Amino acid sequence: MKYIAKEGVPFIIGGFVFSIVFFVLYFYVKFTIVKYIFFSLFALSVLFFFFCIYFFRDPERKPDSVLKEGEIVSPADGKIIFLQRVFDERFLKEEVFKISIFMSLFNVHVNRIPFGGIVEKIIYNKGRFFSANLDKASSENEFNAIILNKKIAFVQIAGLIARRIVCKIKEGDAVISGERFGLIKFGSRLDIYLPVSFTPYVEIGGKVFSGKTLLGKINDSVE
Repeated sequence: MKYIAKEGVPFIIGGFVFSIVFFVLYFYVKFTIVKYIFFSLFALSVLFFFFCIYFFRDPERKPDSVLKEGEIVSPADGKIIFLQRVFDERFLKEEVFKISIFMSLFNVHVNRIPFGGIVEKIIYNKGRFFSANLDKASSENEFNAIILNKKIAFVQIAGLIARRIVCKIKEGDAVISGERFGLIKFGSRLDIYLPVSFTPYVEIGGKVFSGKTLLGKINDSVE
């Protein structure tokens, strides 16, 4: 399973095992109604098995072009739903350029580092579970925020269905742009906060791909 995120393996194995069990039971029972129930459960298990393989896919990615100094790689697959300057009161506590990426169930959910540097701080908050495409999801949903170089923050946000945020990095780690750092299971959102000198290459409604699409460029130092 080279191109499957390991976090998805238990779900895939579970779907496979249940499909076998229900298939065997279907042939062993004699009552028509019960046979129909087991066949339906078998079909659902097979669908779940293939859906998990699709959902937890983890393709290799490279940026669309050679990275230039200050360029930011998309940390997630999905659709740009927010793109403007705001005052960030929670993480960087200054005016920033905020980008929000909404990940549907059909996007790759493996998250990647948007910019190389040192992880200064990680903040986890167990919040609520509003739909990830709503504005209030940023402030009220469960989230995991990574602050990088004291000037960049990227935040994994759980959605309506998502109930598990996975983050594989820790405070003090040196990270490289484009490398995998975690995922959010079953639908989610990722916000990224950048210095106001940031110049975007993307637009509202545009589709982006983690580790591949360049979001824009920071025009001053973030060391």
